[in-house]
Amino acid sequence: MSDGPQALAILAAAGVGAGFINTMAGGGSLLTLPALMLLGLPADVANGTNRLSIVTQSLSGVWAFHRQGRLPKEALPQVLGPTVTGAAVGALVATQVPPTVLKPVLLGTMIAIAMVMAVAPKMVAPEPDVEPRPLGLKSGLGLFVAGVYGGFVQAGVGFVLLAVLGGMLRYDLLRANALKLAGTLIFGVVALAIFIVARQVAWAPAVVLAVATVIGSQLGVRFAVKVAPKWLRRIVLVCVIASCVAALLR
Repeated sequence: MSDGPQALAILAAAGVGAGFINTMAGGGSLLTLPALMLLGLPADVANGTNRLSIVTQSLSGVWAFHRQGRLPKEALPQVLGPTVTGAAVGALVATQVPPTVLKPVLLGTMIAIAMVMAVAPKMVAPEPDVEPRPLGLKSGLGLFVAGVYGGFVQAGVGFVLLAVLGGMLRYDLLRANALKLAGTLIFGVVALAIFIVARQVAWAPAVVLAVATVIGSQLGVRFAVKVAPKWLRRIVLVCVIASCVAALLR
């Protein structure tokens, strides 16, 4: 991978954007994964390298939502159990997939998730003043599947988690986002450890992304508690498709 100023600037910009987007909905890895692959990392190493920034931005975002009083701590145990278990399974599978297979799978999945984010945002937005539902068999399975997906790919997992937390458990968007970040923090640590053992983390770009996404996550939380930017999903869709096409043609 190129380590010049231009490459670092691209990674930093993608990281700030990813941290910002992930605190409000999800899909930040739709920016960082294609950027890493476009700059020369194999798909498997890009997938592992991306995980450090997931951990740092999630930790930053959880702390910021907690300070805003938007983190429902009583719901954490029932949410984290299924997602962490699924993430371990997904990450283990991802470390065994050859890069030549993983790259088109990653890019195709990212484009599909981005399109869903753009055309069906109401899937994750319950009506105002609706009381959250207790965890049941379907919602528990949904969280497990979200964990498997997050452990395997990560890109767009925030939207998948919001679909369960908002669409099935009926948390409002701010509380669902806070719980989503708590989930990605814990299973992000599990996934990162697995990728480190598999030697699929490039530390220099990982650190650049980690710092940049923390900055973006702090900006995103401040923005999220004031406004719901529906227009942002369409911008993300355009950026994702452009980056994925460029990475695929590289």
